[in-house]
Amino acid sequence: MSKEKLRSETNCLNCNQKVEHRFCPHCGQENTEIRVTFHHLFSHFFKNLTHYDNSFWRTIVYLLFKPAAVSKAYTSGKRKSFLAPMRLYIFTSFATFFLISLFPSENTEISITPIKKKTENVAPTLDSLHIEEKSVDGLTKIGVISQKSNDTLKKILKKTNIDPDKITDFGYKDTKQLDWIQKNSAEKEKLGKTEYWFLKKWLSVKEENTNEEIIEKFSQSFEQNLPKVLFIYMPIFALLLWIFHDKKRWYFYDHGIFTLHFFSFLLLVILILFFIDKLFALSDWPVLGWIHLFIKVIGVLWMLFYFFPAHRRFYGESHMVSFFKSSLVYAFNVIIIIVLMVFYGLYTYINLH
Repeated sequence: MSKEKLRSETNCLNCNQKVEHRFCPHCGQENTEIRVTFHHLFSHFFKNLTHYDNSFWRTIVYLLFKPAAVSKAYTSGKRKSFLAPMRLYIFTSFATFFLISLFPSENTEISITPIKKKTENVAPTLDSLHIEEKSVDGLTKIGVISQKSNDTLKKILKKTNIDPDKITDFGYKDTKQLDWIQKNSAEKEKLGKTEYWFLKKWLSVKEENTNEEIIEKFSQSFEQNLPKVLFIYMPIFALLLWIFHDKKRWYFYDHGIFTLHFFSFLLLVILILFFIDKLFALSDWPVLGWIHLFIKVIGVLWMLFYFFPAHRRFYGESHMVSFFKSSLVYAFNVIIIIVLMVFYGLYTYINLH
């Protein structure tokens, strides 16, 4: 029962019907005061999202330890006992990416934390030293590699026709030089349109950013758009399930429910492993390091294996048939994900500035 104060008026603010008790008999709206505190607004939002009752926690426990039990129960009609699939996915997606974004990346922490220990020899970056030799000679100058290793590396690079002084620029100083060579060189020496476009894009990005800044911007853009990519990919995942199963017995809706629960499980485990990493990072005790590694390996293996028992339980097929179908679906998904990640990485690279 709600604890909000009732209005003194007896007319429903939604449909204007007479309200004798707490709820309107016509539309069901609660006849309470409409002016509430921010705390109430926030807690009401979270309550609606998770229900704050056993259905939320039951869904989480079943999702983690009973593969496809939530999907099977929900599609069989037991919908009050568990959180709605779409609401569950929105909650886990929001919680995972939002909470992870609150923690600074390891690279950021390293760059802003002064190193006080004299015993640690950390090589500074080439860009931070502002030296001209940002190649093999530059690495030798700051003490990363010896002169002997420098000479050996240069010999290897020369055998592969790579200029060691311009290894990160692919032999071009800047976009102006690339454009001039492309315009004035012999036809057979000119670059192809695709190669020319990629090189010009790379050089233009390098003119405005250091190597560290390029990596940081790429990582940030990749992480920020990953939730969108996952959401777009879910219908593809459900489509593969639909292709490999009986169309008369299973509707696309059923595969969609299974997909929402499976992706919610993956996001939830990722979030749990992330917080476990942060928790164990607080201590340098060697025994805890082994415990951390063990938990992480178990978590990753469970993520990889989870789909197989979930598939068998949800679709109710024999072990052999289920394993054969789930293996095919798994293999196709791996191929599609690799292709999708390549295109997504390319899209991220194209939009770097």
